[in-house]
Amino acid sequence: MSMMALRDPAVSGGAMTPREIVTELDRYVVGQAKAKRAVAIALRNRFRRQRLPVEMAEDVAPKNILMIGPTGVGKTEIARRLAKLAHSPFLKIEASKFTEVGYVGRDVESMVRDLVEIGVKMVREEREKEVHSRAAAAAEERLLDLLLPPAPAGAGFGADSHDAELARDQASATREKLREQLRAGKLDSKTVEIDVTQRAMPSFEVIAGSSVEEIGVNLRDMIPGMFQGKTRRRVLPVSEARGHFTQEEAQKLIDMDGVARAAIDRVENSGIIFLDEIDKIAGKEGGHGPDISREGVQRDILPIVEGTTVNTKHGMVRTDHVLFIAAGAFHVSKPSDLIPELQGRFPIRVELDALGRDEFIRILTEPRNALIKQYIALMATEGVHLEFTPEAVARVAELATLVNDRTENIGARRLHTVLERLLDEVSFHAPELDGQSITIDPAYVDRMLADIAKSDDLSRYIL
Repeated sequence: MSMMALRDPAVSGGAMTPREIVTELDRYVVGQAKAKRAVAIALRNRFRRQRLPVEMAEDVAPKNILMIGPTGVGKTEIARRLAKLAHSPFLKIEASKFTEVGYVGRDVESMVRDLVEIGVKMVREEREKEVHSRAAAAAEERLLDLLLPPAPAGAGFGADSHDAELARDQASATREKLREQLRAGKLDSKTVEIDVTQRAMPSFEVIAGSSVEEIGVNLRDMIPGMFQGKTRRRVLPVSEARGHFTQEEAQKLIDMDGVARAAIDRVENSGIIFLDEIDKIAGKEGGHGPDISREGVQRDILPIVEGTTVNTKHGMVRTDHVLFIAAGAFHVSKPSDLIPELQGRFPIRVELDALGRDEFIRILTEPRNALIKQYIALMATEGVHLEFTPEAVARVAELATLVNDRTENIGARRLHTVLERLLDEVSFHAPELDGQSITIDPAYVDRMLADIAKSDDLSRYIL
């Protein structure tokens, strides 16, 4: 573990106490106290590991988590919010996308490569913010050079002549006047001609049976000219040219080798991979033949979870301390159907509760990004003031629970379909209702939804 890891911003999220982490997760996810408690402890353990002596820290394995629960109860949202709290590179991927070695499909190592790309993007954006003021100043100078080209040297006067000095002073005063206008936005509509690099992406065929990631890891290093693209002249408004120049100058100021090293260090010490649908690769094989073996996929995933070194285009990455959070509904299979070695790598098991009427009411109203708040904000953009009575919210929650009970239980995702159907008329006519107020009460909910909810056939197809 390097000293860089100890100064990494990703560690700051882990400095929160487990109680603070749970409180923060409560702002976005309703219920599921056991799952929040488990991920809060896992995140805090990372912070504790960073404070251990290097020799001991190497041997402290991450406490990977297996979340068990039906769809739509918050498994993914808990993991995603946890990663944001920790400022960690986070990747969500379905385990069912991977195939056994020897078949055409996604290579399990690609999840680590994807995570590294996310880490590089995170670190690069942080470095761009650090150098933004310097890049903006350099971009301003380039724009001024285009708007007021420097006077040609000589012009018939000696270097120290009075006339030459006067001309320089006049040019400098004009440049400063242009700078003031540029900063005030008065020149934004003026156009300038600049060189823009076009991204070129060569086409090539991949031999069947080989991995795209395997072929592409060092391709950019081997044939860099193929990916550089050509430059062409473009006429852009000053406002767009400023952004283009700022980005170019920022790239010059950023050490991309340093970015790659920092990203790899962050991925190795604080990366989180969320393996969804892990129950789809669990279970014994039901027959014989050339089908892809689910147990084979598990065996391919096992080394990544246990800890291995993966070759990426940014360098070698160790997965020994990456935190894995697996999730699955386990309707057909059960956790014990996973191969024993993989089971042993997920020591923390958390069962998430199914959601009912009371939880739905809270989901609709409490979180910062609650669904009802979203719809109110959307309608406000059309000048429509939308209001839900508490009784209407309760009625929506009841109907969503009823449909979940009678048909497939898809958890809180049912609220999306119910609300879309409920507000279908309002959404369609909103542009014609500018300045009006609409109150959604239980009578309105029943008029729009009751008939559909009562009919099992209709609710199966519509809700």
